[in-house]
Amino acid sequence: TKIYKNNSNSFEIQKGPIFHNFVLADEINRAPPKVQSALLESMQEKQVSIHGETFQLEKPFLVLATQNPIENEGTYKLPEAQVDRFALKILIKYPSKEDEIKIIEKNTINVETKSKPILKAKEILQMQEFNSKIYADDIILKYVANIIDATRNPDNYELDLQNIIEFGASPRASIWLIKAAKANAMINGRGFVIPEDIKEVAHEVLRHRLILTFEAEADEINSDKVIDTILDKIPSP
Repeated sequence: TKIYKNNSNSFEIQKGPIFHNFVLADEINRAPPKVQSALLESMQEKQVSIHGETFQLEKPFLVLATQNPIENEGTYKLPEAQVDRFALKILIKYPSKEDEIKIIEKNTINVETKSKPILKAKEILQMQEFNSKIYADDIILKYVANIIDATRNPDNYELDLQNIIEFGASPRASIWLIKAAKANAMINGRGFVIPEDIKEVAHEVLRHRLILTFEAEADEINSDKVIDTILDKIPSP
């Protein structure tokens, strides 16, 4: 926003938290639509507009958002276009008993904790560049295209999902399915993508991109179940 400065008798741009390499949007569904719209611009265009001025965001620019799936009072529904900007949707479960003990210890013992960076921005950019060079064969690309197409045209694959899926995955899903699979291959020390990479990241990439019908909700069918059905049906190369 613009802040008035008495010493200069003028308004100056005061940059907010969006101007960082890593942005945490806690409980994003509690942000009003205007804030959500601003976040959407930053994620899509990698830029921010302030009073008619446009500012480019530094690379890398990463957004991590949390959302409480239980409490809906005082929340705003996220537009599908904004949800689609997120590469992955990861479900956080309850911690194990061992992790629970660690959480208790860290929050009940008066011990000074210090955080330190484990990666520099330059190193993240290098990893992103390396990830883009991971090889994905045409067979893998066709496999991904079939998976995504099955969410839009389930009848073509003999899938009884026409009354379950209202809207299938967007082209952005195909892109992120390959990118995430490449990252999975890189983590596992491979320079090429295999079908198992696709299957391991499919739920995280697709679960927030499928819009299901009211009939599906009534039958307690969620996106993960639909993705399982599709992966079981589409032949793996």
